[in-house]
Amino acid sequence: MAKGFDQVDGIDFTETFSPVIKPATIRLALALAIHYNWSSRQFDIYNAFLHGYLKEEVYMEQPQGFEDSKFPDHVCLLHKSIYGLKQAPRTWFLRLSQALMELGFTASTVDTSLFTFHHSTMFIFVLIYVDDIMVTSNANTVINTLISYLDFEFAIKDLGELSYFLGIQVTKTENGLHLHQGKYVVDLLHRMKMTGAKLAPTPYISGAKLSKFSGDPLTDPTEYRSMVGALQYLTLTRPDISYSVNQLCQFLHCPTNIHLTAAKRVLKYLKGTLQFGLQFNKGSLQLNGFCDSDWAGNPDDRKSTSGYCIFLGSCLISWTVKKQSVVARSSTEVEYRSMAHTVAELYWLRMLLKELHISLLTAPCIWVDNIGALALSSNPVFHARTKHIEMDYHIIREKIFNKDIQAKYISTSAQPSDIFTKELSSSRFLFLRDKRMIHDLPISLKEAVRDELSVSLVSNR
Repeated sequence: MAKGFDQVDGIDFTETFSPVIKPATIRLALALAIHYNWSSRQFDIYNAFLHGYLKEEVYMEQPQGFEDSKFPDHVCLLHKSIYGLKQAPRTWFLRLSQALMELGFTASTVDTSLFTFHHSTMFIFVLIYVDDIMVTSNANTVINTLISYLDFEFAIKDLGELSYFLGIQVTKTENGLHLHQGKYVVDLLHRMKMTGAKLAPTPYISGAKLSKFSGDPLTDPTEYRSMVGALQYLTLTRPDISYSVNQLCQFLHCPTNIHLTAAKRVLKYLKGTLQFGLQFNKGSLQLNGFCDSDWAGNPDDRKSTSGYCIFLGSCLISWTVKKQSVVARSSTEVEYRSMAHTVAELYWLRMLLKELHISLLTAPCIWVDNIGALALSSNPVFHARTKHIEMDYHIIREKIFNKDIQAKYISTSAQPSDIFTKELSSSRFLFLRDKRMIHDLPISLKEAVRDELSVSLVSNR
């Protein structure tokens, strides 16, 4: 393994970025696979970083134990990448991309880690996350052919039908797929020594706002930062903790004992919902986005929190919780900014579907519970009163005018994205979680998964 920390920017490495597939793309592909009954397979590459070819001149010292006694002061000129080099992930991705494009695949312009191949009625999609690869197609034989070709080029470990991808357990149900991270939660509880903790009904205390001025600073914030970082990864399948994790992330620089207690409450909630996750069932191909905001909800700087969730049929494929960068002067303004983020994501998903040759019968729809923001999105008369809103947010009007997006009103009581913006009461939180967001594992499959998690929990102890 090379000691890549000796590399110097501008001399022996330039670009180091390695594209990875976006979580929303993975969830969209799975939702489509359920809808059309496509096959989904997974595989990874042995020693992936050793396959990339270097464009830069990179030298390394002779490895210990393999020095040339005649030329002990000579160094090695690397032709291919090696683990430890800063550019190894990038060179591997370029090598794999080249192999796929030689087969006729096309790299997506919407998500650079997605490759598509279409021929007549046959197609195949390849989703890449470093060396973990997911393939879905309407023909099993085509997947087998692709794996055989790539196995000739690289060393492949065929993992069969999709079941455990990027730490996400994929369980087949009677109507579709159930995605959860139960094993990850068990490992996290063990690592944080909370396997015996009491359960909590929600991931936060209703109505309690976290502040940077509350509590006493932690003498060692390492545990807090490790805990919150691990919780961030859980939001891949647990949108119900997204708001809590977003709030906790805002205090990583100087956490207090109050913040640590709040983080541990999230773990207590997760302990009681180990098998909860996203349920993907067959349904329509209608894109619906829901957005909401908590105006001036931050007690320290009065900035607002925005959240949205996007469904393809009944499948939740994209969501986010984000603190706005500027202070909003009205509830209409903050909702309008939230609409802008949602419209951008909806349009991105629509472009992605277009690349996959999937047609939508109707334009994506965005549902808003603020009448002022809804009127502002289509009525230019309001423009004079809202000059303080940046002009780029008026992309909403353009998309609505061109009929790329529909905007409709929804009552606050029925707004599912409410769960992303504020501390709700237990009854309201559980209603939104169970109604639209995530579900427990079906009863018919609970026993097997429960036994598996119990074994994992006992072995960790």
